Amino acid sequence: MRIAVYPGTFDPVTNGHIDILQRATKLFDKVIVGVAEDNYKEALFDSGERVRLVKEATRDLSGVEVESFSGLLMDYVHQRGAIAIIRGLRATSDFEYEFQLFSMNKKLDESVETVFLMSTTELSFISSSIIKQVAALGGCIRGLVPTQVEKALVSKYQKSGCK
Repeated sequence: MRIAVYPGTFDPVTNGHIDILQRATKLFDKVIVGVAEDNYKEALFDSGERVRLVKEATRDLSGVEVESFSGLLMDYVHQRGAIAIIRGLRATSDFEYEFQLFSMNKKLDESVETVFLMSTTELSFISSSIIKQVAALGGCIRGLVPTQVEKALVSKYQKSGCK
């Protein structure tokens, strides 16, 4: 069985993340969404909320598991028996950071591959940070995040710009 890990903070999960995940399930028998507990950014949602939102957003996808992890990604990849790490790229600005991660992961274990999937053009501008900024200011994020995430953001910020 070919297993891949799709790691991230997913704070919150967006339709861009879901698109990458859907495409990754065509390449691997199982894709484990690893929701990182160790977050070096200020998280809006705690890890339990993030896991719940990703599970809700992926409940109809076969071959997907969702769980949180802490510590070194490569240790988690080994624990789960994965052969690859899935990463999404939106624009060339993502490339430098992702290349650094790829290089460090290769240094830690040459046998684990990193598979980069490009965002679709329609979703390439979406990031969790932008989604949170727009939601915090009462902008409409419908169609950019799963419905459950939109509801959770409206609840957190008590604002909705959608008519």
